[in-house]
Amino acid sequence: MNSNQYKSEQIGVNRKETDVNGKKQDINLINTTLFSYHPSTLGNQLMARRIEKTNPALITLIKELKKTAYENKAPIWKDIAERLEKPLRNWPEVNLNRIDMYIHEKETALIPGKVLSTGKLTKKVSIAAWTFSEKAHEKIKKAGGKTLTIEELVKHNPKGKDIRILG
Repeated sequence: MNSNQYKSEQIGVNRKETDVNGKKQDINLINTTLFSYHPSTLGNQLMARRIEKTNPALITLIKELKKTAYENKAPIWKDIAERLEKPLRNWPEVNLNRIDMYIHEKETALIPGKVLSTGKLTKKVSIAAWTFSEKAHEKIKKAGGKTLTIEELVKHNPKGKDIRILG
């Protein structure tokens, strides 16, 4: 394994009690640990970094993207998985005018974040993203385009052909 390859495993479900306004609540967290070989002064050692994503659908998507990237030799899915592992504040928010500017009709736009509704969409394009604003979804449908989730795009196009990442 080189420094860019990861192996992930789900550790389990932790129950944590938090005190919110004097009331105790149970919160379910799914912790995922990613192991990577990281060069250090002692050579290549197995080091772990912890991801505390609480959305089980997102954790499943990240694992599926990495698996698809490995099975189909499509590095685009690994790149998207790494972007989704980052904090939510670092996820892109892309407006429709930018999609209209950079995407051709035969391509699929992939946004590892949220699509917002500013601007016009003049082309019939397919757009895959983690989430869409309501107005953006309406404008895409009105322009004759197609909205997809990232999971649907991975199932339809596991090789990652004719996809352009924006954001």
